[in-house]
Amino acid sequence: MTRSEALFQKAQNFLAGGVSRDTVLRRPHPFYAKEADGCVVTDIEGRRFVDFSNNMSSLIHGHKFPPVMAAVAEQLNRGTCFTFGTEVEIEFAEHMCSRSQAFEKIRFMNSGTEAVMAAVKAARAFTGRPKIAKVEGAYHGAYDYVEVSQAPGPKSWGPSNAPQAVPLAVGTPQGVSDDVVVLPFNDSGAALKLLDQQAGSIAGVLIDPIPHRVGLIPADPGYVDSLKEWTKANGSLLLFDEVITFRTEVGGAQDRYDVTPDLTALGKAIGGGFPVGAVAGSNEVMAVFAADERGTRLPQSGTFSANPMTMVAGLIAMQHFDGDAVGRLNGLGDRVRSGIQEAISISGVPACVTGTGSMFRVHLKAEAPRNYRESYSDAQGRLRLARFVDGVFDRGAMLTNTAAGMLSTIMAQAQIDLLADAVLTSLRRLR
Repeated sequence: MTRSEALFQKAQNFLAGGVSRDTVLRRPHPFYAKEADGCVVTDIEGRRFVDFSNNMSSLIHGHKFPPVMAAVAEQLNRGTCFTFGTEVEIEFAEHMCSRSQAFEKIRFMNSGTEAVMAAVKAARAFTGRPKIAKVEGAYHGAYDYVEVSQAPGPKSWGPSNAPQAVPLAVGTPQGVSDDVVVLPFNDSGAALKLLDQQAGSIAGVLIDPIPHRVGLIPADPGYVDSLKEWTKANGSLLLFDEVITFRTEVGGAQDRYDVTPDLTALGKAIGGGFPVGAVAGSNEVMAVFAADERGTRLPQSGTFSANPMTMVAGLIAMQHFDGDAVGRLNGLGDRVRSGIQEAISISGVPACVTGTGSMFRVHLKAEAPRNYRESYSDAQGRLRLARFVDGVFDRGAMLTNTAAGMLSTIMAQAQIDLLADAVLTSLRRLR
C-alpha cells in the first residue's frame, strides 16, 4: 500500500468523503502534496508535477514567490490578525482601486464565494429587489442562489432559450430557485426576453466574462453590452464575477469590454496565495456597506476579513502583476493553446482547446463549445475526460479535473513544451 492510499483510508475515518474540498478528489485516491517550489509540486510519493492548476488559478506567481514569502514572514512576526484595522489593508485597497476605473471603492472578505454573495446582497440592498439573473452552467461559488443551474443535465435543464432554474444541492428551498432567472449564454435575444418578464424584480444580472464551467469561452461583447444596457434601463445592476478572470488584464477581463460593471467580485489571485475575496464598485453602490443617517443597508464583517497576512501577500503579488507581467503571461497563454492545438491535430483525436489570456481548457469534442449545453458531457464523456487528465498527470503535468489550466508568471517555454507532449501522449492513449 502506498502512503497516499494509507492516508486516504485514514482520511475517510475523520473527513466527510475523505476530503474537505471536492476539487482534490481523484480515483482511486487524491494526490497528497509534500512541498512545492516555483511551478513544481512534489507529492508524498516523490513524484514531481508542473503545476498548471495553481490551486484553481489562485497562485499567479506560482509557489513560494520570494517577494511574497519575505513580506509574509515579516508580517508573521508582527501578528496574524487583530480586532483592529491595519495600514496595509488601506494600501492594498488603494492599489486595487488604481487598477480599474470601475473600482471606486472596495471591501475585502475571505473567499470568492463570500465576494459573490456580498455582491448579490449589495445589489438587493441597493435596488430593494429580491431576484438575480445568472448564466446557465456558470460557477459562482457556494452561495445557494448562485448555485442554481450550475450543473443541470438534459433531463432538467428545459428549453435552450428559457432554461429552468435547477438547484444544485438536495434540500435547496424552492424559494431560492424562484428568485433566480437563468439566462442562456451569448444569446442576447433570448436573455433579454427572459429579463423583461421579471424586470421589476431583478436586483442584478451576474456574469462571469469567461465562464470556466460554461466552456472557458469569452462572452460576446454584444451580449455584455445588451446586459449592461438592460440593467441601466431597468434600474438593475450589472455584476461581474472576476474571481478567476481578473488575471486576464490589469483591471480584469472587463478591460476588454466597453462596459463598466456596477460591482465586481474578486478573489483567488489577488490574495497572493492566501484566502481572499473582495467586492469593488462605484461609490454610489458601495455605499450600501457604509453607515449613514439611515443606518447600514448591508452590514458586513468577518473574523478574518482583511487580515494582514492576506493583505500583505495580496499587495505584493498584485504589485508584481503589472502590465508587463500580464502581457508576458497572456503571450505565454497564446503559446500554450497553440501547442495544445498542434498536439490535438497530430493525435487525430476529436478534441479542441478553448480559453484566453493565461487560461486554457481542453474539450474532447471536435468543435469548441459555444455554451454550457455544448460543453456538457454525459457519464461516458466524463470518464473519458478523466482518463485524459490521468494521462497528462502520468507525464508530469497537473491540470484541474475539467482539463483546464491557468499559468503562473514563473513559467516559460520549457513548461509549455512539457504540457504539449503530455497532452499528445495522453490523447494517443485514448485512441
